[in-house]
Amino acid sequence: MSTDLTTLAVNTIRILSIDAVQKANSGHPGLPLGAAPMAYALWQRHLKHDPKDPKWPDRDRFILSAGHGSMLIYSMLYLTGYDLSLDEIKNFRQWGSKTPGHPEYHLTPGVEVTTGPLGQGTAHAVGMALAESFLASYFNRPGHNVVDHYTYALVSDGDLMEGLSQEAASLAGLWKLGKLIYLYDSNDVTLDGKASMIFGENVRARYEACGWHTLLVEDGNDVDAISEAISAAKAVTDQPTLIEIKTIIGYGSPNKEGTSKAHGEPLGVDEVKLVKEFFGWPQEDFFVPGEALEHFRSAVEEGEAAKSEWAARFDAYRSAFPDLAAEFERAQAGQLPEGWDADIPTYSADKQMATRIASGEVLNAIAARVPLMIGGDADLAGSTKTLIKGAENTGPGKTDARNIRFGVREHTMGSIVNGLALHGGIFKPYSATFLTFSDYMRPAIRLGALMGIPTLYVFTHDSIGLGEDGPTHQSVEHVMSLRLIPDLHVFRPADANETAWSWRTAMTLSKPATLIFTRQNLPVLTGDHVRPGVERGGYVLADCEGTPQVILLGSGSEVHIAHEAYQTLMAEGIRARVVSLPCWELFEQQDASYRDSVLPPSVRARVSIEAGRTIGWDRWVGLDGVTIGVDKFGASAPYKKVYEEYGLTPAAVVAAAKQVMK
Repeated sequence: MSTDLTTLAVNTIRILSIDAVQKANSGHPGLPLGAAPMAYALWQRHLKHDPKDPKWPDRDRFILSAGHGSMLIYSMLYLTGYDLSLDEIKNFRQWGSKTPGHPEYHLTPGVEVTTGPLGQGTAHAVGMALAESFLASYFNRPGHNVVDHYTYALVSDGDLMEGLSQEAASLAGLWKLGKLIYLYDSNDVTLDGKASMIFGENVRARYEACGWHTLLVEDGNDVDAISEAISAAKAVTDQPTLIEIKTIIGYGSPNKEGTSKAHGEPLGVDEVKLVKEFFGWPQEDFFVPGEALEHFRSAVEEGEAAKSEWAARFDAYRSAFPDLAAEFERAQAGQLPEGWDADIPTYSADKQMATRIASGEVLNAIAARVPLMIGGDADLAGSTKTLIKGAENTGPGKTDARNIRFGVREHTMGSIVNGLALHGGIFKPYSATFLTFSDYMRPAIRLGALMGIPTLYVFTHDSIGLGEDGPTHQSVEHVMSLRLIPDLHVFRPADANETAWSWRTAMTLSKPATLIFTRQNLPVLTGDHVRPGVERGGYVLADCEGTPQVILLGSGSEVHIAHEAYQTLMAEGIRARVVSLPCWELFEQQDASYRDSVLPPSVRARVSIEAGRTIGWDRWVGLDGVTIGVDKFGASAPYKKVYEEYGLTPAAVVAAAKQVMK
């Protein structure tokens, strides 16, 4: 066995990783074997972190964007002293372990972000670096830098093939995020074979064209060269850096190194033995040399020292700027400022208003009292109404602005907003675009829900109510498809007042939410029951004396159609009830007694109306009910004509109500 401590430590990462993959009989051994030297160089020589306090605010962030190589980060976390035991390493990919197949946020101490879907980590890293830069501008004062850290991401060929990564690179270069550094594991191999058959461009030249500083390390086993490259990257303060590190996938595996066979399956018992022979390693499973472990565990003492030094600086900061220090601590705790909702408007029924217009007013009322709330749009601010008034816009080298201009980059917009939330210190970062373009950012929304992070995804132009732009821009399936994502709250308010309370409710949730608004004007609902009804996800908007004969349900712009039908039915002596369901997820969370008070099980005559796919509404109307909606693509025409042709009218609801009552 080599007595060189660096070599010993690097090989400890390698062997521990492949042993875990082999025991699980599942996983990706190739990346840890090839990338262990870069992980060592970063974690032991550069990464500022405290294994005993993984949430220390001024730590450097590390993202394993190539999440399939998860044993690399699990090995690093165990070896450097995080709350991750060797038993958890042995339980890799097993039920209930803290070492799942791909890294998962909240589950494993030290994992900053859920990764695996390639490309996502590249944009999450941009969001984290943007958060660091914004917060540094907001909080730091001359001689008092309380926000001063780097964001590192280990990225793969597959990450950089994804279009998302190019969108993210373009913005990171434009914004000059000098504290963002990618370590590019350039091994020229993909799951299916040689990368050359699908990936032929000069990657560094591509990043240089986006305004990045680039470096090349030709030998991925040269720890010193990698460390020097990281130092050179840190010295460049006005550009993000891509360090291309040429590695050999599956390094040390005599029959699989440099091939796709090392990528996504265990090496096999016999091959693991050969790898251990190659590195001069004992054949004992999960052998961790004491000298190597002691070396890695120095990270605990170094981390505590770094955090203590920062804490002393923060104490001096608190003395000099007590209000800012208190605000910093509240932000890190995720506590909204006192009185943050004091200016949320209440709307009267004297005029009609599109919910996107009301949304813009409510957003600005909140943002005026929550200065650490930032967000932006996909080149549609004039339509989504999501600009913060009086605030500046991001642009070349400008990262201290609250209005983030993402351009036509919906996918990276969603992922960067996730990164802002993951970093901490930013309140409810938000994105905005037309609802139909939620398809472009769906992977980011799904990951936000999977991680349970407090992001807001704002969508306007929510249905065939868009009108003349036609079916390409008219959402039909999108509301229901978003409702299918677990742990995502989907708000589709019926008017300006429901919009106001949807915003307020979403701001208090710990999980992500979508806020979906209309282009067209809608009547304004009034009454003290509206706002608390939204908070519970559903409520009785209009009712009759006694038990209703029929219940009319809807969300968003169609609630008013249901209400007109209700008035007709009541005028004809038919007892009716209107139920607004602005957020199904919140309504489902209410106790059974409340849900039954809104939708009495004894009343089986029910009609739903929503300008979208009807699938899913059967859970509320039951087997005897009728669902009115749009189960085909839209059409180009004035929206009132489209509604009429598609049968979204009060008369259609009245007819359906009479039908289900028979």
